[in-house]
Amino acid sequence: MPQRSDIEVVVFDVLGTLVDEPTGVRSTIRDTTPQADDAMVERLYTVWQRHREREQQRIADGDRPYVNSGILDAEAARCAAEQVGLDDPATVTGLATAGWRLPPWGDSVACVERLGRHLPVLGLSNASRATLLRLNALAGLRWHQVLSGETVSAYKPAPEVYQLAVDTAGCPPERILMVAAHAWDLRGAQSCGMRTAYVQRPVGDPPTASDTIDWLFSGLDELVAALLPG
Repeated sequence: MPQRSDIEVVVFDVLGTLVDEPTGVRSTIRDTTPQADDAMVERLYTVWQRHREREQQRIADGDRPYVNSGILDAEAARCAAEQVGLDDPATVTGLATAGWRLPPWGDSVACVERLGRHLPVLGLSNASRATLLRLNALAGLRWHQVLSGETVSAYKPAPEVYQLAVDTAGCPPERILMVAAHAWDLRGAQSCGMRTAYVQRPVGDPPTASDTIDWLFSGLDELVAALLPG
């Protein structure tokens, strides 16, 4: 396990780690389709989510050229609307921008701000630059810099996305801490030499017994306590 003095820069995953994506998307679905009952909301959300996951995987596999998350969200919105027979353009547009309106977890804003008083803090996300601009503003997240995989035309866990963070940090990867609620994300960071911290979230992907994560935290308050002087 690294010492806190070993860490120069902290890098946060955004979707799922700092903001509650499922709740935010479902809320947008309810706002844009007031006629939808709970079953329809869940059906729309499932179609939206599966489309994004499938298309990101196709891009990772080389079966589709890279497009940013905003384009995938617009496609997902159209697919979801078609599933339930919605054709109102305003409704589809609202669904397409669901990724702009994701609420932060209760500890996210304060802990990122507190860390930022002592260490450089970066965000690293698969979300597009335009989405991150609006998401950060609405969620109240304040970084020294936020990075999008759009810059390198790739989605995590592609190594070039983590290398973008390493290059931006300007220090050896072993002095950079990647924080995420997804074990797959932390494995990708480890492959580039970064240190790793798992933070438990209700929508996360917990480490398995075979993972060797440097730190395991139940929340960001524990992370802050581990990194900052008492």
